[in-house]
Amino acid sequence: MNSVMDTKGLNTAEKYVNDVYNLVVSRNPSEDEFHQAVKEIFDSLVPVLAKHPEYMEEGILERMVEPERLITFRVPWVDDNNKIQVNRGFRVQFNSALGPYKGGLRFHPSVNASIIKFLGFEQILKNALTGQPIGGGKGGSDFDPKGKSDREIMRFTQSFMTELYKYIGPDADVPAGDIGVGAREIGYMFGQYKRIRGGNEAGVLTGKGIGYGGSLARTEATGYGCVYFVDEMLKDNDLSFEGSKVVVSGSGNVSIYAMRKAKELGATVVACSDSNGYIYDEKGLDIDTVQRLKEVERKRIKDYVNEHPDAVYVEGCRDIWTVPCDIALPCATQNEIDEESAALLVKNGVKAIGEGANMPSTLQAIEIFQKNGVLFAPAKAANAGGVAVSALEMAQNSMRMSWSFEEVDAKLNDIMKNIYASCVQAADEYGYHGNLVVGANAAGFRKVADAMIAQGIV
Repeated sequence: MNSVMDTKGLNTAEKYVNDVYNLVVSRNPSEDEFHQAVKEIFDSLVPVLAKHPEYMEEGILERMVEPERLITFRVPWVDDNNKIQVNRGFRVQFNSALGPYKGGLRFHPSVNASIIKFLGFEQILKNALTGQPIGGGKGGSDFDPKGKSDREIMRFTQSFMTELYKYIGPDADVPAGDIGVGAREIGYMFGQYKRIRGGNEAGVLTGKGIGYGGSLARTEATGYGCVYFVDEMLKDNDLSFEGSKVVVSGSGNVSIYAMRKAKELGATVVACSDSNGYIYDEKGLDIDTVQRLKEVERKRIKDYVNEHPDAVYVEGCRDIWTVPCDIALPCATQNEIDEESAALLVKNGVKAIGEGANMPSTLQAIEIFQKNGVLFAPAKAANAGGVAVSALEMAQNSMRMSWSFEEVDAKLNDIMKNIYASCVQAADEYGYHGNLVVGANAAGFRKVADAMIAQGIV
């Protein structure tokens, strides 16, 4: 293909992408997070569509951005004061071209249709990258588990599952945990599902307890997977975790195990955060203390300095990105690194970013990282470890067997290495060497698009 044809093809693809994006905005007003996710993915796909015009002819983008179904429902429950509370529940079943819908449930006051749709849309490509036979979905509620008793959480999750059970199943839709949904919440939901269905379909939820169908290494998977991916990226560029200073936002499940694995690989983790503020110790944080405070005692991160007086606590979680580091792992929530924070990280000498959370960097922040030569591992690739091991849990449930921690961890490591290789290869194929955003989007998209074409217009 000559350069004139190349230019013509790119112009046609760019117009198609812009037309479909404008359609998304007009049909989904005020859903800023969903618009952002679509924009980030679409911009990367222009060279793919130019090279494969059949995707435009088959209307793949128009079909992919419209969920197969979006379910919204009321969740009434009774608190400890015998007062009736009402929350809103969601489940988006976005795309099943590759297999059953798969994606977590998020319980957080910020949850709305836009959040769920952005997460579900990202999940389509993330799941495709794992190489596992799973489609994209997501769900959750605006319920806030913070400050609630175990009984209140049980009553809420039972009510939530009483509605959700109608739409899920081991071969249809398999939810998991996410922010605000851990082993406790999954356990309560699994119990209610069994109570209603009258059977023991272990594969209906992942992230279960080890004693009733859960997988070893699932708890660690997202954090470990992020570090495995970033480690491959660093090695490919003659860098290493060894001797590096690392800042990790958040102090939940993903953050804790990302910190553990980074430290295991020789890094010094100097800061982490929660929604109120962050702790910093240039000599390195004690990860055991952080984990105990957050997972066992359910305290705030500021309590860390009571046991480690050499550490400093600073109010304001977003200010964590003012801390100089070699590697930044944003593992808290969406859009936590904005343009200003990205510029500060670059100014302070950051060499690599690994997104452990979903879409933690704004589009402007990503542009700053890329313009300044910072290695950037996008979320849909770098945090795919959690859903990859969820798929392995589904496989174990289907076979009525369990693998050892070492077996699952080795499979996870291989999956993350394969995802990295796929991203690099796709980026090179479309003329964007080293751009893992383009690589991840292109590699995931083509798997889903090819499956959609093969299955006809459905």
